[in-house]
Amino acid sequence: MAKHVARADGRPRLARAAIAALSVGGASLIGVGLATQESVPIVPSAAAAPAPSSVTPSPAVPPSVPPPGPSSGVTAPQAPAPAPAVVGPVLPEAVPLSVTIPSIDTTTPPLASLGLLPDGSLEVPADYDVAGWYRGGPAPGELGPAVIAGHVDSAAEGPAVFFRLAELQPGDEIHVDRADGTTAVFAVDRVARYPKDAFPTVEVYGDTDHAALRLITCGGSFDPASGNYRDNVVVFARLAGVR
Repeated sequence: MAKHVARADGRPRLARAAIAALSVGGASLIGVGLATQESVPIVPSAAAAPAPSSVTPSPAVPPSVPPPGPSSGVTAPQAPAPAPAVVGPVLPEAVPLSVTIPSIDTTTPPLASLGLLPDGSLEVPADYDVAGWYRGGPAPGELGPAVIAGHVDSAAEGPAVFFRLAELQPGDEIHVDRADGTTAVFAVDRVARYPKDAFPTVEVYGDTDHAALRLITCGGSFDPASGNYRDNVVVFARLAGVR
């Protein structure tokens, strides 16, 4: 693995709705090759869905209105449907500091803080050995999908921070150290590879009923004509515990 260069960015936080409201038309891509940057999907603008909360929702309580009499002609108000239950543990918000993946002997330097580029696409780390957390989404451990992206390699420097990401297997652990002193422990559900022109935006960025983690890098074969990898590798994981 190439040498690590530590980098710690600031903590301004974007509205979570930027990652919760999704376009179903497919993900646009930026990016561009081993010698420059790898492609990552556009993060859709806020429009429709509310941001996930880190607090377990309570069932809605029907309004305190007595039922109408038989001849009143008034329809009794209907209580809204209860919010879906949260599955598994959920942690309060805390900025992620670094990621350790024991099964592939990977520990990141301090995570970069990623925002959006002017075209709405996800920023990528400037350093190939640094992974970055999308600060507009949930923090790892909060309800919803936390997104961490990193490079797979570079022509100049060889293997990068997520070079071995595709080797992960269901059940492997991912440890995320957080600014509150806790370590969120995630268990891998599955690892998938998608053509970049068929990136599953909703599946990766959409609301979940649990504290989820998505690790994203490039993968598949390299297209020398375009200078891009043809696919993205996505690791899907869920919070299993905290240390």
